[in-house]
Amino acid sequence: MAARKKTTDPAEVSEVLTDEELKAAAAPEEASTKEGEPRKRTVVVAEDESVNRMDLVAMLEDNGYEVVGEAANGEEAIELTRKYRPDVVCMDVKMPRTDGITAAGVICDENIAPVVMLTAFSQPDLVKQATGAGAMAYVTKPYEESKLLPALEVAMGRFAEINDLLDNVERSESKLRDTEEQLKKAEEQLKKAEETLEERKLVDRAKGLLMDKADFSEQGAFRWIQKTSMDQRIPKKRLAMAIIAKYGEQKSEAEDER
Repeated sequence: MAARKKTTDPAEVSEVLTDEELKAAAAPEEASTKEGEPRKRTVVVAEDESVNRMDLVAMLEDNGYEVVGEAANGEEAIELTRKYRPDVVCMDVKMPRTDGITAAGVICDENIAPVVMLTAFSQPDLVKQATGAGAMAYVTKPYEESKLLPALEVAMGRFAEINDLLDNVERSESKLRDTEEQLKKAEEQLKKAEETLEERKLVDRAKGLLMDKADFSEQGAFRWIQKTSMDQRIPKKRLAMAIIAKYGEQKSEAEDER
């Protein structure tokens, strides 16, 4: 059999491999160059003033964030947050159609992402409304990196802590439900064991009375109880109680006569 020719010339390689195969061979190398890079934090920006929004987007991108959505009102902010599920949302308080506090409340209720509220106002009532809606942090205009970036980190950190806590609570509740189910099964097994023990005691007593009053052997008495229970479809416990009621009374009357 003739040996296969070894191809070393690039022109020859391109003839051996198709364009698709060459791209596939190059893909792992391209992926490896990105493997060590940290994932960018994603942000949805909601600001109705376009100039402020552009400045905010540029500031975030300059600091390594990826702006995945830009909204001019609260409704758009909710839709984009649901669509992209970002790491954090920067939300202006004063916006048309749906204001920022209402939009933040929806996003926080659905537990999609942490919200940082942005406003030119710093009145205590707005801060209270924003935190009441679920906002994790609050920044006043003009936007400054020294204020905004720490607020984003605080918001994401708090959001992660709250979700870890919720996960722990959910796991604890799940364990509690499992424990309650196991306890219920154990109680049912115990009850069944007690009923079985009570039935056995009654059958043994009834068996003794049959042996004493009707001259049954021990084995014969047990077989009679078992067969009668099956033929008459009477639980062995009820049959044993009937035998005890009948022959036990006779025994008591005989003892009274003595």
